[in-house]
Amino acid sequence: MRSLPTDEAIATRRSVRAFLPLPVARETVETLLAAAARAPSGSNIQPWKVRVVAGEVRDRLVRAVLAADEAEGTAVHKREWNYYPVNWREPYLGRRRKVGFDLYGLMGISRRDLAGMAAQRRRNYEFFGAPVGLVFTLDEDLEIGSWLDLGIFIGTFVVAARGIGLDTCPQAAFADYHAVLRRELGIPQNEIVICGMALGHADPAAPENRLVTERATPAEFATFEGFPPA
Repeated sequence: MRSLPTDEAIATRRSVRAFLPLPVARETVETLLAAAARAPSGSNIQPWKVRVVAGEVRDRLVRAVLAADEAEGTAVHKREWNYYPVNWREPYLGRRRKVGFDLYGLMGISRRDLAGMAAQRRRNYEFFGAPVGLVFTLDEDLEIGSWLDLGIFIGTFVVAARGIGLDTCPQAAFADYHAVLRRELGIPQNEIVICGMALGHADPAAPENRLVTERATPAEFATFEGFPPA
């Protein structure tokens, strides 16, 4: 497996939504987790917790979440925290709409194709076909700093995975089904389910994997003070 330079791993990191049925060894996942564990955390408390599933355990979890989604859906199953703003505004609303329209456009799903959109949403709960799934949690009594620490940990993990030629898709959608994940994986009530993640080899033939998201330039989100004139 070819290793990528760090800048290339960062530049080519993407959220992959279709994977090949190629296995990923446990030793590989452990190596990636050990690399991600070098991520900084406040006072080195390292608050992250991870459940890694593959094989029949992964398949059982997928079946359980899909069954709950079909029977009850997100009207009953809701995450314990807000990921998105309650009141959307620009530029965030426009960015969200664009990535959704671009993704569905590549897949031939029109804006009126509610069934197609629902089917694609449910692919989340299959880890988009990836052979390995991860579930990230935090102790519920930790504060917002630990959420930031976990975000850095996850960011380090996805870049490390890309660095050895693997791809990922962080999935907040799994947090809606925290009750199912608790039951299937033995997650205690004093841990908050933050997100899931798919890990594997991207399917190069899948149209959804051609999505290239637009990113703001530093000039749009950063200011620079005290530097000598260019």
